[in-house]
Amino acid sequence: MTWAPELPPGWVAAVGAEEIEGPEVVGGGPPTYGAEPTSWPEADPEALGGLVPDTVLDGARYGRLTLRTVAMRGDSARYRGQPRRDALLTARFGSGDDALLLVAMASGARAADDAHRAAQDAVRWIAGAIGRSRARLAEDMRADRRASLKSGLHRLTDRCYGRLRARGEDLGLGEGTYTASLRCLLLPADPACEMRLFFGVGDGGLFRIRDGAWRDLDPEPDDSDASAPFRFRAAVARPGDALVMCSGGLAEPLRGEPELAAHLARRWGDGNVPGLAAYLADVQTRVKGYADDRTAVTVWDA
Repeated sequence: MTWAPELPPGWVAAVGAEEIEGPEVVGGGPPTYGAEPTSWPEADPEALGGLVPDTVLDGARYGRLTLRTVAMRGDSARYRGQPRRDALLTARFGSGDDALLLVAMASGARAADDAHRAAQDAVRWIAGAIGRSRARLAEDMRADRRASLKSGLHRLTDRCYGRLRARGEDLGLGEGTYTASLRCLLLPADPACEMRLFFGVGDGGLFRIRDGAWRDLDPEPDDSDASAPFRFRAAVARPGDALVMCSGGLAEPLRGEPELAAHLARRWGDGNVPGLAAYLADVQTRVKGYADDRTAVTVWDA
């Protein structure tokens, strides 16, 4: 017989696992995998710095801007005990109205054993380059020098991918194996500057919810550099906008399942910013047939 201590006065027993309500499901039928994490990836005691948590969550508010961002392991990776291939980095460079806010996300190659490490390197290296160039970037954003911004960010991104290729060679990996899709959102803390900058390489999505309606803003890649076709877009925000950048794991169901887009438009398009926990619940809304990692940032303009 197992003895259990009595609960203190006023306490109640926790509900059983079968009573806990899971994430919302939209679309046709329940997903293949379970809703919650199952297995952790195998750990190497000599490389514990490479471990990544199942889910990371962050947020901030600067003047008229409110940000929510999350990266979570996909259902398939949770079931198989594989690490999250998506990496997320949030950073503020500078202070006051001169500061720049960066959200960088990357997705490692699906079949690569080092996919999560390549994604982590990509977001760290691009963030370092942005931070070192902050003053010039902030000046160009205030002056609306879009051509200068595009060329400068393209150059920084090319250098990042050059470092990824070199790192892959150092590790003895095949050409193009140590790489990742990269998406970045660069925002001015200055409330007088309405420019919102997106740039990156590879799969994912950039969307805007305005007056309750979705618009796909993802730019066509610049094919002048076949090794890493560059994407760039400078958008002007309006009060009430919700700008969404995400990895392919969320972009694909948003484009493929209208019910998910409608659900998130209702959640994010009314001007009421969800708290961190509520935002996580929104992003993990489940859709059958989509089991990849999901990483997203939403920026609301008051």
